[in-house]
Amino acid sequence: MKGIDRLLGELEMHRLQKQTRRHFLMDCVSKMGGLALFPLLNACQIGSGKEGFQGLNLTERDLNPLSSLPPPFIPKAKSVIYLHMAGAPSQLELFDYKPELMKYNNQPCPEYLLQGRKFAFIRGVPNLLGPVSNFSQHGQSGSWVSDYLPHFSKVVDEVAFLKAVHTDQFNHGPAQLFMHTGSPRLGRPSLGSWVTYGLGTENQNLPGFVVLTSGGKTPDAGKSVWGSGFLPSVYQGVQCRSKGDPVLYLQDPEGISRDLKKKIIATINDINKEEFEKVGDPEILARINQYEMAYKMQIDVPEVMNINDEPDYIHELYGTKPGQESFANNCLLARKLVEKGVRFVQLYDWGWDSHGSEHNTALDLGLRNKCKEIDRPMSALLLDLKQRGLLEDTLVIWGGEFGRTPMQENREGKTMSFKGRDHHVDAFTMWLAGGGIKKGISFGQTDELGFSGVEGRVSVHDIHATILHILGFDHEKFTYDFQGRPFRLTDVEGEIIKEILA
Repeated sequence: MKGIDRLLGELEMHRLQKQTRRHFLMDCVSKMGGLALFPLLNACQIGSGKEGFQGLNLTERDLNPLSSLPPPFIPKAKSVIYLHMAGAPSQLELFDYKPELMKYNNQPCPEYLLQGRKFAFIRGVPNLLGPVSNFSQHGQSGSWVSDYLPHFSKVVDEVAFLKAVHTDQFNHGPAQLFMHTGSPRLGRPSLGSWVTYGLGTENQNLPGFVVLTSGGKTPDAGKSVWGSGFLPSVYQGVQCRSKGDPVLYLQDPEGISRDLKKKIIATINDINKEEFEKVGDPEILARINQYEMAYKMQIDVPEVMNINDEPDYIHELYGTKPGQESFANNCLLARKLVEKGVRFVQLYDWGWDSHGSEHNTALDLGLRNKCKEIDRPMSALLLDLKQRGLLEDTLVIWGGEFGRTPMQENREGKTMSFKGRDHHVDAFTMWLAGGGIKKGISFGQTDELGFSGVEGRVSVHDIHATILHILGFDHEKFTYDFQGRPFRLTDVEGEIIKEILA
C-alpha cells in the first residue's frame, strides 16, 4: 500500500498548492496569454473532431502519433537496423586494401597530402603507416576483407560497400551528430526520429525507435544522436538495456495492480486532455501517447527483450551470453525487435577510437579485439534475418562517424608508443545490406594511399537521401515546418546513390 499512500499524498499536495496565492498569480499570468493564443491555434487544426477533445479538429495522427503510415512511394524496405561503431573504425585495417601504402610504410608523408589540411592530433610531418592486418578476397564478389573479420568475410556477397564516404567534421561529437541528424549542431532530429515520424510503427505496444548501446559508454555526442530535435518528443529513440530490466520502472510498484495502473493513467490523460483544450500545445498530445505507450510496453517489452528462451543454435550463431551487456546480445535483440514490427533499431558500440596512445587503442591490439566482439554477431544478424525472410524488408547499415588517416598518429609531433591513426574526413568505408540494396558490390575508390576518394565519392547527406529513398520518401519533399521554414534531414544537399540500389 506504500504506492497508494504516496499517490494520495501527492494528490493532497497538488490540491493545497491550487489554493495558494502564488498559484493564483502564476495561473492568471500564464493563462491570459493562452486565452488569446488558443483561438489562433485551434483555427489551424485540420481533420474531424474526436471524442474526448470537445470539438477540437484533430486527425487520427494527432491522437496517435505512432500510428502506421504508408510512405509516399513504394518502399524497398520497411525497417532499419543501424550499427554505428562510435569512435570510427579504421577502414585501412578492415575493408580498404592498399598494398601501395605498405610499400611506403614508415616513410615521411608526402607534403602535398598535408598542405592546407587540419587534423585532430597530427602535427608536423608524420610517417605513413601500412596496413597492420592482412587482406584477402572473399565470396563471388571478390571483396577485400581483412583477417580481423573472418566471419564477416563469409557474408560479403550480401552487402554493398561504399569505399569513398566523406564528411566535414573531424571531432567525434559533431561528426556523430552530423552522421545521425544531418547537422553537426544540436537541435536537429535524428535519422530514426525522421523515419518514425514519417512511417510510425507497426506494433503499437512497442516504441517505433529503439536504441541499444554497448562498449561501456554512450557516443561522444550523447543522447542527442537519437533525440527528436524539433519533432514532437514521442519520436525520439527509447533506450533499452540489454542487461537487467530493459526499461527502468517497467514493473508495477508494490501494491499497484494493473487495473489500478490503467485507471491512474486514464485519469492523468483526462487531465492532460483538459490542458490541451486550454492551450493547444502538441507536446501535451505527445505526453498522453507516451503514458499510454509506457502502459502497453509492460506487456510486450519483457518478452521481446528476453533472449534467454532463444534456442542454443541461435546463441551459438551470435555468440550471445544472456545477462550481459554486449554487442552480440544487442544484435539478437535487434532481430527480435524488427520481427515484432519496430521501425528503427539503432545499435551504438563504443570503443573504436584507434589513436595508438595505449594498447586498447592500438591497431594491432585494441582494434583487433573490438573486431572480435562484433565480427560474429553482425554476420549472424545478416544470416538470421535472411533465413527468416526479414532481410528483404530490413535495411542494415554499418559504419562510423569518419575514417582514419594513412599516416601514423604523431600526437603533438611525437611518435606514439603504439600503432594508431588520427581522425580522417576525406575517405572512409560504410556498408549496407538488405531491402533495396545490390548484393556483393563495391562503389567508390580511394587513391593508392587511401587518403582521398577518387571515384564514387559520397557524402553523409547522400547516404541519408538513399536511406529515405529506400523507405519510400523523396528526401527533398520530406519536411517538417519549424521556426517559419520547412526543414529536412538532408538540409539543402544530398543525392541518391543509385549505383548501390537493386
